[in-house]
Amino acid sequence: MRVNDSRLYKISFINKDKVYDIFAKQVYESDLYGFLAVEEIVFGNASEIVIDPSEEKLKAEFDGVKRSFIPLHSVVRIDEVKERGVCKISDYDDGTNVAVFPSASGSGGSKE
Repeated sequence: MRVNDSRLYKISFINKDKVYDIFAKQVYESDLYGFLAVEEIVFGNASEIVIDPSEEKLKAEFDGVKRSFIPLHSVVRIDEVKERGVCKISDYDDGTNVAVFPSASGSGGSKE
């Protein structure tokens, strides 16, 4: 059910020790248990004069993707926004308030 097609969401999530910020028109809980479905990812126009290499990398990574499934434990934040900002990939900084959800394969702790 589509109530408002003009909605736009900023999704921040962690992937391979990087923080991804993307914008999409549709975000919802997936039928795949533990995943968030993201559709209609929005990037900048090809006619823009300034090209951001980080956004171009994201554009290439999501090229041809109809729907992306992001693990819920990787999601940092979802905001409904009025305008699209810059899609980017930034380094995960341990000094920030962003924390990675603990996993069984994570490093740390001692083995006895």
